[in-house]
Amino acid sequence: MSGPSITRGEERAVAAVLRSRRLALGPRVAEFERKLARYTGVRHGVAVSSGTAALHLVVRALGIGPGDEVVTTPFSFVASSNCLLYEGAMPVFCDVEPDTFNIDPAAVAAAITPRTRAILAVDVFGHPADWPALRRIARRHGLALVEDSCEALGAALGRRRCGSFGDAAVFAFYPNKQLTTGEGGMIVTNRARLAGLCRSMANQGRRERSGSWLEHVRLGFNYRMSELNAALGLAQFARISTILVRRARVARWYGQELSGIPGIELPRVRPRVRMSWFVYVVRLGPDAPARACVLAGLRSRGIECSDYFRPIHLQPCYRERFGFKPGDFPVAEAVGARTVALPFHAGLGRAEVRRVADALRVALIGPHRGGRTTAGAAGRAGRQRKKRETDSRRPEDGRRRSNGGVQ
Repeated sequence: MSGPSITRGEERAVAAVLRSRRLALGPRVAEFERKLARYTGVRHGVAVSSGTAALHLVVRALGIGPGDEVVTTPFSFVASSNCLLYEGAMPVFCDVEPDTFNIDPAAVAAAITPRTRAILAVDVFGHPADWPALRRIARRHGLALVEDSCEALGAALGRRRCGSFGDAAVFAFYPNKQLTTGEGGMIVTNRARLAGLCRSMANQGRRERSGSWLEHVRLGFNYRMSELNAALGLAQFARISTILVRRARVARWYGQELSGIPGIELPRVRPRVRMSWFVYVVRLGPDAPARACVLAGLRSRGIECSDYFRPIHLQPCYRERFGFKPGDFPVAEAVGARTVALPFHAGLGRAEVRRVADALRVALIGPHRGGRTTAGAAGRAGRQRKKRETDSRRPEDGRRRSNGGVQ
């Protein structure tokens, strides 16, 4: 369904690290930090082991803890709110905009209380959140602003890239991301003190630049990035413009092939936005078949697909802990109930995109029209239909039936 864009250059870069025998705490990590910070338009980068680790460190470095509230989105990967629970803070969810699926600034403003310490917004699927509006709200109330740009490397709003709007931003480099290090993440910020704290805590609480390896000045974690991961990241970064262009081309092909198919809504990109395509997600319309039937129809034709995302507040662990229920955030729930993620990566060809589009067209306007049956019932209906078609081709006098044939 998705996969990294790996070339011989990446293979050579990783092999060079193996030959060097220096696998950790080396120059490639520092170079990767510098290059990504410069690309984003900020002063400091801190490479870590995952996007989740990056979020956790930022929350902790900002001093957010028990009794504090952070306004965030329920429509995201669960790490964007789990990072608050790690430090004892309370995620305060706000509903999302129906076109971009990003957090609604008006809902954010209404959710702020005397206990609010920060706003943590996400660039969902690579579309920038409304950062100017969120910055105004944060400044008005004296709040920190955290960018979860894990899905949006290279995205921009106007002339500014995502990652340059808040007090700190985080990126993730899992294999399905625009740039991969295998596993990895990065914190970017203009605040030197915050960067230093994050660097120290990622390295078991050691001093940032000097001091004994066995001296720990604060509570820390093993969130370091290895030289192997950084080497892969540097090789990927050297091709980032090409990768982003290819992903945008695949998205454009999808838009062309899916245009005019009834029952779906294509991704919407707002003016002044440069999208960094992380996934390609369509939304089923109100008259479309049930999503389970659409997914089953795609899979029956060999097309990998998935729902994406499931709202965080309806995850079992959140419902059990906080008592959330359906209806709490209706826009996020409506979006989450109707999304379908299609195969997407930089290596997809036009013919493959056309095949996906053809399969989706059949799934939408074919035998599952009406969409009220389950996937299993749809399968049974298909088998029954096939049997009727077979029977209709048999002569009624039975002359071609075997003696043991069913009458």
